[in-house]
Amino acid sequence: MGHPAAEAPVDAAVEPAPARRQIAAWAAWDWGSAAFNAVVTTFVFTTWLTSNAFAEPGEDLVAVTARHSQWLGWGLAAAGILVALTAPALGTLADAGGRRRPMLAVTSGIVGLCILALWFVQPVEGGMADAVRLGVILLGVGTIAFEIGSVAYNALLLQISGPRTIGRVSGIGWGAGYVGGIVLLVILFVGFIDPEVGWFGVTSEGGLDIRVSMLLAGVWFLVFAVPVLVMVPDRRRPGAPARVSVAGAYVAVGRHIAELWRGRRSTLRFLIASAVFRDGLTGVFTFGGVLAAGSFGFSASDVIMFGIAANVVAGASTIGAGWLDDRYGPRRLVTSALVVLVIAGTAVFLLHDAGTRAFWVGGLVLSACVGPAQSASRGLLARLAEPGRETELFGLYATTGRAATFLAPAAFSIAIGIGGEQYWGILGIVAVLALGLVLFVPVRYPRGLGVDGRRDVTPDGA
Repeated sequence: MGHPAAEAPVDAAVEPAPARRQIAAWAAWDWGSAAFNAVVTTFVFTTWLTSNAFAEPGEDLVAVTARHSQWLGWGLAAAGILVALTAPALGTLADAGGRRRPMLAVTSGIVGLCILALWFVQPVEGGMADAVRLGVILLGVGTIAFEIGSVAYNALLLQISGPRTIGRVSGIGWGAGYVGGIVLLVILFVGFIDPEVGWFGVTSEGGLDIRVSMLLAGVWFLVFAVPVLVMVPDRRRPGAPARVSVAGAYVAVGRHIAELWRGRRSTLRFLIASAVFRDGLTGVFTFGGVLAAGSFGFSASDVIMFGIAANVVAGASTIGAGWLDDRYGPRRLVTSALVVLVIAGTAVFLLHDAGTRAFWVGGLVLSACVGPAQSASRGLLARLAEPGRETELFGLYATTGRAATFLAPAAFSIAIGIGGEQYWGILGIVAVLALGLVLFVPVRYPRGLGVDGRRDVTPDGA
């Protein structure tokens, strides 16, 4: 069973040029998503939630931090399981009726409200544990909505791009996300978190600086979610039923997986390989700050500065790599990025005694490769998607990714256990990236999809 695009490649002469306004509107959602990715789940809120700010008087601070971190981990794990179980079926439902934008609107609204509701997470004596539980619940619900919304958002990529422009458009989106993270982090750091008395008289008393930051982050996310809902088209698959039952959606997903196994096994193999290396890519940022502080002598302010610099480098490289994606193909770009990541990660491990300078250099090299690999992976899947079934395939993309989310944390912990020191965890992340590379390289794709660059999209349709 061949891929339709392989049988009738798109003619470069008739492929419409992407509308810049639609691309900007689509990328605005990625820009706004920094409020959840960079501020809530990475650098600000979760760091505060698992700190000793939520310790009752007289409690063991180390034990409190461990307990609250464990609650956070279990909450996010439960959210991941729910995403894995529901994303493909919801994608099928959205595809059937051409309802990607409504799905994105609902989930974006839920994410924004969850971020705003973090204002109510307040360290109050006698109620610290309840406050942490509330924070974990809101993070879990927000994560579910964000991941399902991302399925619909990624599928809309094909509504505003073609085989020759997917890489650049996807890169613009990923880059916008990194740049948005930089801008919002700087605003919050300068305005509320760093000064003793911030804008409007905000202080750190009762976590007010963090809670006000969540209000701004929630508004930020909601505002930048609007353009894609207004300006990007949402087309229904020709001949698709207007309504599909939930049970029918799961049946359709099972049928789709069987079809991939029988006739498009390369797509299925890519889903598996990408799940592994995407978890390694996530691990680079997830554990980067921990390693910087614990193994390379970074202060808290140094970590934030490195985070901003890493986002600058990642954003610039991702936008620039979009041209390389379209020119040479996402397969080559992903392979090259993973090779550099493995080499750079190994170098950081070997130079662990060199201090902050080694981590700055090696860490920024790693940051420069993470975004391009993520963006090219998304673009490659978009090229493989059957017309009208994009959201369903991106739902499987989310599911396989969630199924592998234990790999990087587990490898990180196992490597530390073997070496006895924190910096050994670097090898665990490198091992996951290397495994993803080994699984990805042998995958072969149908010609005519642009996977190997512009020359792979034959203009004559032969």
